[in-house]
Amino acid sequence: QVELVESGGGLVETGGSLRLSCRDSGGASKNYGLGWYRQAPGKEREFLAAILWNDVAPRYADSVKGRFTISRGNAKNTAFLQMNNLKPEDTAIYYCAADEELWVLSRTFHAVYWGRGTQVTVSS
Repeated sequence: QVELVESGGGLVETGGSLRLSCRDSGGASKNYGLGWYRQAPGKEREFLAAILWNDVAPRYADSVKGRFTISRGNAKNTAFLQMNNLKPEDTAIYYCAADEELWVLSRTFHAVYWGRGTQVTVSS
């Protein structure tokens, strides 16, 4: 079973950094890919980054490439999103998701498992 829980969100000033965590408390996602998304008020959900269980070839949205870094924990049931140089337009609820297929994570919003999200607010 996969049960995703995001943490690490909060309030940060422009230019600051946050590190989000996504932990699978069910423990079954070790062989899954994990992805990060966000949704700002009044906007559509946006793909940010995704990574397979073996950390090979992570994928990023152009909007965050160079500022955000996705990684897996040593136990593989955790994913992190390091966010640097944050901007007010990064304000959103951030979600993680798990699926066996990287293309599902990076090209669709049909991942099998989703967390409930964590709020990130960047003040100007």
